[in-house]
Amino acid sequence: MATTVQPTSGETTKQLVNYRTDGGVAVIEMCDPPANTYTYEMNRQLDEAILKARMDNDVYVIVMTGAGDKFFSAGANIKMLCSVDPTFKYYFCLHANEMLLRLEHTPKLVIAAINGHCVGGGLEIAMAADLRIARKDAGKIGLPEVNLGVLPGTGGTQRLSRMVGKSKAIELMVTGNTFSFEEAQELGIVNDVFERDGFMENIMEYAKQFCPPNKASKAVGRIKRAVQTGWEIPMESALAVERENQQLLFQSEDAKEGLAAYVEKRPAVFKAK
Repeated sequence: MATTVQPTSGETTKQLVNYRTDGGVAVIEMCDPPANTYTYEMNRQLDEAILKARMDNDVYVIVMTGAGDKFFSAGANIKMLCSVDPTFKYYFCLHANEMLLRLEHTPKLVIAAINGHCVGGGLEIAMAADLRIARKDAGKIGLPEVNLGVLPGTGGTQRLSRMVGKSKAIELMVTGNTFSFEEAQELGIVNDVFERDGFMENIMEYAKQFCPPNKASKAVGRIKRAVQTGWEIPMESALAVERENQQLLFQSEDAKEGLAAYVEKRPAVFKAK
């Protein structure tokens, strides 16, 4: 099923985000080729798509990708930023940050399918996903904002430093260098690199392993929430969050099924209940 995400205001606008579902996976595609740069309008449509996937009980995994095969996303539209005043730029970054936080805290696994160059704000979007899978030899990755006289302003300084450590993150950002997906995998920014041929088909197969009946999707989501929420709070509080999520899972049908299947030595059949 494929739909167009349009603004809630009812205004006629360009379709900048494609949305479709397939076997429990929602695919959100940034669609402004070739570079899939984002504007305020694209961010609005992305926000609506994220909310749509979050509220759909038949969606268990979200895949973020870019239209075409050259760019996942090159980040914010520079021409737009040059044409607006500093106040708009501030609120543009604020809205983008809020959108990515919503994506990050959605209790469903989010996979960034990096099918092309992933730089600047494009990488900032990818880093808000839970897992990042890149297409082999499809482009470069990095945060080169310093070359524009600015910093990665939609979470880049914070998410990258949490992934690779403070010193390495500072090095990568102040040099502004871009690098290969294989190098990004070595640094822990990219989880895996898939072959070019059949990339999206393999991404969908990968994503569906986290959907019922293969996996208890509620457990997948609660694992994500426990990690995301617990990451920035003291250990004692984080352990309390973990216990709360575990208690919710103990009450689920899938937990009963998983435990029974283990005792009975049979494969579990999960129903996301």
